[in-house]
Amino acid sequence: MSMNVASDDGEDTVMSEINTTPLVDIMLVLLIIFLITSPVVLKTISVKLPPELNQPLKTNPENINISIDKDGGTYWNQKQLGSTAELLEKLKVEAVKVPQPEVHIRGDSDTPYQFVGKVILTSQRAGIQKIGFITEPPARGG
Repeated sequence: MSMNVASDDGEDTVMSEINTTPLVDIMLVLLIIFLITSPVVLKTISVKLPPELNQPLKTNPENINISIDKDGGTYWNQKQLGSTAELLEKLKVEAVKVPQPEVHIRGDSDTPYQFVGKVILTSQRAGIQKIGFITEPPARGG
């Protein structure tokens, strides 16, 4: 098997090599873009970043702690609530106070998200502005 590269009658000939001109053009454009953008990436404004510091939250007596156990039981400052309607009524009373207390939610790590979501939705429906989550801090040095 052979390949006929050119015809004998002088017509257009077939080139058997790769045209590298477009490849060189693209490489030059990429090189120029790299040369322009590399000083921007390498030179940044030097700032002193603050050190990591995790301060424990100071619990104010007016803050409301709502705990949720793994079975979905809801507790208002260690007192178990019977239903979501009872939680809503208690939160409505607290929502009109000035300044409005914060609601801190403590959820068991095995609690399904639907129970936590119900407490958040109930807090929003009552008009509570600040809702926070209490979590276990990570181990130090590990």
